[in-house]
Amino acid sequence: MPSSDKPPLCSSYRPSPSCLVLLFLAPLVVFSLILCTLGDPRSSPWTWRVCYIFGFSDQRAVLAPSFSSFPLPQFEEKQERHRSGLGKIEASLARARLAIKEAGRVQNLTSTYDDPEYVPRGPIYRNANAFHRSYLEMERVFKIYVYEEGEVPLVHYGPCKSIYSTEGSFIHEIEMGNIYRTRDSDEAHVYFLPFSVVEMVKYLFVLNSHDMSPIGNTIADYVNVIANAHPFWNRSLGADHVMISCHDWGPYTSSFAPNLYNKSIRVLCNANTSEGFIPFKDVSYPEINLLTGEMMKGLLGGLSASRRSILAFFAGGLHGQIRPTLMEHWKDKDKDVQVYEHVPKGVDYNSMLKKSKFCLCPSGYEVASPRVVEAIYAECVPVLISDGYVPPFSDVLNWASFSVQVKVKDIPNIKKILMGISPNQYKRLQRRVKQVQRHFMVNGPPKRFDIFHMTVHSIWLRRLNLRL
Repeated sequence: MPSSDKPPLCSSYRPSPSCLVLLFLAPLVVFSLILCTLGDPRSSPWTWRVCYIFGFSDQRAVLAPSFSSFPLPQFEEKQERHRSGLGKIEASLARARLAIKEAGRVQNLTSTYDDPEYVPRGPIYRNANAFHRSYLEMERVFKIYVYEEGEVPLVHYGPCKSIYSTEGSFIHEIEMGNIYRTRDSDEAHVYFLPFSVVEMVKYLFVLNSHDMSPIGNTIADYVNVIANAHPFWNRSLGADHVMISCHDWGPYTSSFAPNLYNKSIRVLCNANTSEGFIPFKDVSYPEINLLTGEMMKGLLGGLSASRRSILAFFAGGLHGQIRPTLMEHWKDKDKDVQVYEHVPKGVDYNSMLKKSKFCLCPSGYEVASPRVVEAIYAECVPVLISDGYVPPFSDVLNWASFSVQVKVKDIPNIKKILMGISPNQYKRLQRRVKQVQRHFMVNGPPKRFDIFHMTVHSIWLRRLNLRL
């Protein structure tokens, strides 16, 4: 794969003056023909509305008319079939919305639905009953269509042994699994764009160039290919389409395709509102560092609350703007709050997690950090230090019940804040961390309610909130 920063599909051919005239006149002729054929663009039938079923305020938004959303005469029969299929899909979603809303009215910390494997219960959920019914509805009806366009390694492939492993594992499970994937595009609720930003950075980014346009242009080109080959993108302007990225550059590079950035469901590890994350339509995705690719080996468990001797712990590089502040105030300053840029020689990082009461999770270059999940695995209460970060699965998980959130401006007061949590309060927090582990587990193949299914559930909720 060439590493040139020239946008893909560009040509170095220099046209003659007659070609330039033709290039100038041709779009005008085509535009006139489209106007004559399609009539008033304001008559487009496609709108989408947003409604929230998990307690968020109602909003409505209408897509601007697009010429591409009008069926040309030769495709009318095919478009009519797509519209008929869409009607059935919307009807099934309407039934699911109603069932979930009915379940949500039951104010009970434990789900009232029978489930042989797991019944959500306790304050770790915003509404256990609504979540469980929503999850069961997802398992029953949700279908994802994966576009087949594109070639490995930029598409249909992602890293599974790196800090970006959750990106690769999700692409792999959607591609290879048969839980939610459908081969019938007309029965799909969402459409997955299986490109990997991590792989694009690897093959397209020129080191030290600071130029992300080759990546952004490749994404835009891929979206254009999809839009020209299939009717579904133009039908919703991408609102029922999904992309995933665990690279920090995911939000920015998606902006090269404006509808992808503004309307599509983006599953992002960099889930900070200051970086362009849009909570009502985007999905916050956990970042997990599986350098060996081995699932959970040696990562789970830790000491009981009474045996944890360290109040707070962090070790990590000086990435971004928050960590230098943390180092300035706490590095080598206090034996209770142990903060390191590098773990001291002879000290095991995972052992430190397992014997600390609180694990500090400051943002790195952007916001994504594997330390949140590392803390949960070690049954160490995570302390989220960030402004504007949307924690994973926060539609259904009550993060206040099992974590501590600290504003950046309060970094000097971390010890005071944590010491203010009583022993009984801490025991409750730690017990709930252990309860929530299930939803962050990486399994091969996936198991119900694990990180893969919870991510699909977050996508499912965004699709429920969208009405075409």
